[in-house]
Amino acid sequence: MGTADFACPTLAALNDTPRIEVVAVITQPDRPKGRQLILHPSPVKLEAESHHLRVHQPERLRNDISFLEQLAPGLIVVAAYGQILPQAILDLPSHGCLNVHGSLLPAYRGAAPIQRAILDGQAATGVTIMQMDAGLDTGAILSKAATPIGPTDNAQTLHDRLAKLGAELLLETIPRHIAGEIAATPQDDALATHAAKITRDMGRIDWSQPAAQLWNRARAFTPWPGVFTRLDGKLLKLLEVEPADADCPGPGVVGQADADGIVVGCGDGALRITRLQKEGSKRLTAAEFLAGAPLPAGTQLG
Repeated sequence: MGTADFACPTLAALNDTPRIEVVAVITQPDRPKGRQLILHPSPVKLEAESHHLRVHQPERLRNDISFLEQLAPGLIVVAAYGQILPQAILDLPSHGCLNVHGSLLPAYRGAAPIQRAILDGQAATGVTIMQMDAGLDTGAILSKAATPIGPTDNAQTLHDRLAKLGAELLLETIPRHIAGEIAATPQDDALATHAAKITRDMGRIDWSQPAAQLWNRARAFTPWPGVFTRLDGKLLKLLEVEPADADCPGPGVVGQADADGIVVGCGDGALRITRLQKEGSKRLTAAEFLAGAPLPAGTQLG
């Protein structure tokens, strides 16, 4: 069971393993996207169809349990599915339901563990394979694998690495789990943190915050929802930023602007904008942007 891109390496890995038979793939229904609201399949549906696997797309899983009962699966694997599994489904497979989660549980339970780890400035994160229960990412842990969060990582690069790591860890875990070689470890709820869903408005830059915090925000929100500020009342997307060792007059104030970037003051420190996009315009390097719209020192953003 899966919907988002994060689940695709897991599906591919399961399907490529000779000792595992994928009897069906359950994913969310096709959803309308774009201005014309054209129906688009989920990434997992496309992945499943590329392997000629049976796909089922219930609107509400709890209303379609009979389909799973007929399949009688020995194991259910869930990754970025987007629906809570009712107890009747959790109890169905003889070897339970395993979830591939993009954090080192109990840290970052919830919808946005990858973005939140970067946003909080964590030095490392990882993936967890857990036995699912009725709670939200609260099940007992079977295995974990960690990876550092580097200074060049953003939500996309970390997502891709964790998706691959999760698929690899799952394949290592399944045979040991089925053989009864793993003692599942209950999560310590006292150590749990919640990774709440990211919303579009969270991309707004508050220049009064420290530069390090804003840099984490920009990386956490790449590629979505991105970060933005305002220039002369118009939206200005900041596509690439980096910490800058420079003095600026104040938060949101341009200190210098040249081919190397646009340096803007923060509550503590400064950021250099190297790629940006003005509302209604195309993406530009700082040099290209400044060639058409010079930004004198003292210009206020925000």
